[in-house]
Amino acid sequence: MSAASSSGSSSGSSSAGRGGASRDPQDQRVQVAFPDESPVFDGANMLMRFVVELDGEPVVCAITVEALEDHFGAESALEAALRDAFERGRERICASCTEAIRETGGSVVLHSGRFRVESG
Repeated sequence: MSAASSSGSSSGSSSAGRGGASRDPQDQRVQVAFPDESPVFDGANMLMRFVVELDGEPVVCAITVEALEDHFGAESALEAALRDAFERGRERICASCTEAIRETGGSVVLHSGRFRVESG
């Protein structure tokens, strides 16, 4: 993933169970970057997990398989199809993740509803 940062606010995400310290969600000075790493498929939880750096500290975030199927063209829940969909939607996924992190202050899971709100 290439380094990127943005700000804004939206709704439709929830905190992920692991991977990050909580920060002040209103603090727009928090630096959000996306390392050039491939996402990792978590089949048990039907997620694609990826690393985000918050002020230089790694935090694990995720996007649901449902979101990748509904909004990024994943044709199945197979890992290869999900990776392809993630890559196609990387820019939008990273932007939405940045917004969600700024709302919550830490690790997030991006659900399909977040992208529905963005597009409508």
